[in-house]
Amino acid sequence: MSVKTVSVDSATRARAARQHDEGLGDFVSRKAKAYLALTKPRVIELLLVTTLPTMMFAERGFPSISLVLATLLGGGMAAGASGSFNCYIDRDMDKIMKRTKGRPLVTGEVTPREALIFSYLLGIASLLVLWFGTNPLTTALGLAAILFYVVLYTLILKRRTAQNIVWGGIAGCMPVLIGWAAVTNKVEWPAIILFLIIFLWTPPHYWPLSMKYADDYNAAHVPMLGAISSARRVSVQVVLYAWATVVCSLLLAPMGYAGIVYTVLAGVSGLWFVYECHVLYREAQRDHDPAEMNKKAMKVFHISITYLTLVFVALAIDPFVGGPLFGS
Repeated sequence: MSVKTVSVDSATRARAARQHDEGLGDFVSRKAKAYLALTKPRVIELLLVTTLPTMMFAERGFPSISLVLATLLGGGMAAGASGSFNCYIDRDMDKIMKRTKGRPLVTGEVTPREALIFSYLLGIASLLVLWFGTNPLTTALGLAAILFYVVLYTLILKRRTAQNIVWGGIAGCMPVLIGWAAVTNKVEWPAIILFLIIFLWTPPHYWPLSMKYADDYNAAHVPMLGAISSARRVSVQVVLYAWATVVCSLLLAPMGYAGIVYTVLAGVSGLWFVYECHVLYREAQRDHDPAEMNKKAMKVFHISITYLTLVFVALAIDPFVGGPLFGS
């Protein structure tokens, strides 16, 4: 018997012994945490940050509590189902990547069958919540979000093209359409602009992260642009997408939808975001130290989250402070 086999058997016996000794409460708590981890809660948080402000902007005030709760709950469950399906499909590569080796399907806390059943049940429940709590258009958009992330991104694009995150990122743009449709029962130009903001923001947000974890992605044979291309090429793309994101975000003002609060905060935070992307670009043009390059890349990653949060906080405040700068 090989050392590896002995090690695996020992780990299995140790886990079985731990599970045998724990009480019912501990078992339920451990399972609940594992299922929650499948949903990728940090991603859900970011998606919800964009949904509620969009609803407030569409309402030009605060929508009814019941509508807000149904939209956030249904949308969050749809995002969680998408994340769970992703964990199920990608469990082979998650075993290889250091960043994902702690996921429940890798550690054995959840079996593949349990994860798949959970994903379907959560997805169906999300659509039921949206159907009964909002309207058919919002429900259809929720279904589209799941399909985009699970089928377009995870099954089709992720392992085949370096542009995977660009088109797969469409799923991350859907919450603004969902939030807008929940309030208005239609999709209008402001919602499309908000959709495009997140679409353009996704590459400069995610590619710096993939630069740091390039070894992980290459080991798993995932052709993420930040992992397979030079830092110089990636940094150019990051800068271009960042500029496009900021310009797109400011379109809400001249088109007669946004007021002074949104315009100022989106502009100032946008300049900060673009500046840090240029810092990354300058570092990449030199014979850079890999550790310093990763540090700059992760700084852009974290700032991109702060930038998007500020834009949508401004979006939420804007309806309560004056009217659109250029009329409506």
